[in-house]
Amino acid sequence: MKAPQNRKVFVVGYGAATALGRTFETTWDAALAGRTGLRRITRCEVLTRSNIVGEIPDWDPSRLDYVSKKEASLWDAAYVFLTMEACRAALANAGLVIDEETGPRTGCLIGSALNGTDAYRIAVNNYVNQGPLKVSPYLLPNVCANLPAGKAGMLLGFSGPIFSPQGACASGNHAIAIGARMIRDGDCDFVLAGGVETCLVPEIIQGFANMLATIKVDARDRAFNDPGQASRPFSLDRKGFVLAEGAGVLVLAAEESARAFGLTPKAEVAGIGWNSDAHHFTRPNQKTIVRAIQAAIEDAGLSPMDIGAINAHGTSTQAGDTTEAGCLREVFGAGLQHIPISANKSQVGHSLGASAAIEAALAIEAMGKGIVLPTANHLPDPALSDLDVVPNHARNHAHEFVLSNSFGFGGTNCCLIFRGK
Repeated sequence: MKAPQNRKVFVVGYGAATALGRTFETTWDAALAGRTGLRRITRCEVLTRSNIVGEIPDWDPSRLDYVSKKEASLWDAAYVFLTMEACRAALANAGLVIDEETGPRTGCLIGSALNGTDAYRIAVNNYVNQGPLKVSPYLLPNVCANLPAGKAGMLLGFSGPIFSPQGACASGNHAIAIGARMIRDGDCDFVLAGGVETCLVPEIIQGFANMLATIKVDARDRAFNDPGQASRPFSLDRKGFVLAEGAGVLVLAAEESARAFGLTPKAEVAGIGWNSDAHHFTRPNQKTIVRAIQAAIEDAGLSPMDIGAINAHGTSTQAGDTTEAGCLREVFGAGLQHIPISANKSQVGHSLGASAAIEAALAIEAMGKGIVLPTANHLPDPALSDLDVVPNHARNHAHEFVLSNSFGFGGTNCCLIFRGK
């Protein structure tokens, strides 16, 4: 194999769809204003008190000009069209035109934790109620994890490597990390990297509720009359995450390629730290998470005190937030109290494989504008009083480096450091 080219890698654009808006721009405006996008589910009926979720507002793929009635009926896994649209929007945001020159040098890595669960559900229902011949011949493509990226390539014209990094809730960061390494080593000049999740189906919602992962809201909870308060990372009364659908795609570019095509860098992918817990399938392991954060800082050639802001994994679970706080204390020591911490899941919920990419895009945009986004719905927890979680309102804060954490079921950890431009 040829030697790596050791090229610098920049983020030059992004696209997103979240509970705050079906574009990155609407998501950003709402996040900056301190709003949350959580509500009681309308996508389906569920028989559980875990019925507050994050739905993408006004999302209707049949209104996209490239989705025909036939296409909509064949591709019944919702993450397919969501990936296509997020990739299209990200390229437009970057100003990157895919043509005969750029197309073969552009890859696409889109992670997902649950893939086409909704399509599989439709197939099972057809099999049971209408017979085996009513199972769609498109079922396998719909649940094949790389197909959304493949469909995006067919729509947009890129023909570099495509695949789906599977890192559970860290999938989006894994995609960015792998894409950055591919560009650094010379395999691609551009990579669309991120994650997508369309997980709001009854069985998935009930499964998370039964494993006591998501919040159950009763009449005594402050989210009962205001569902927007259901996700409250690092708060005293946190009691489970809020499941959400969403997509986030970042356009990565080699330094010289960005320059050659007149693209404006938003941030540099400065450091990557990744490992696994070898501990438990859901409970995080402080020892290995600390190592992942330290590895990202070391990879960036920094010391802990160079980090100006932290985008926390911040799921709003008791154990998860407590462990992450312990990890940050161990890495940053007494200096942690001077580093603002944002938890975007307080506003958009937890979109599993898409969450890390959405949060990376929000963290980069905030860094570029010299602010930090809020942790919404915050009620102080005396046990976490040493954390500056930017409670409830965005804050002006100039910083050059941001750490973005992401951890997933199965004990998968991926932490990234971005440098502002």
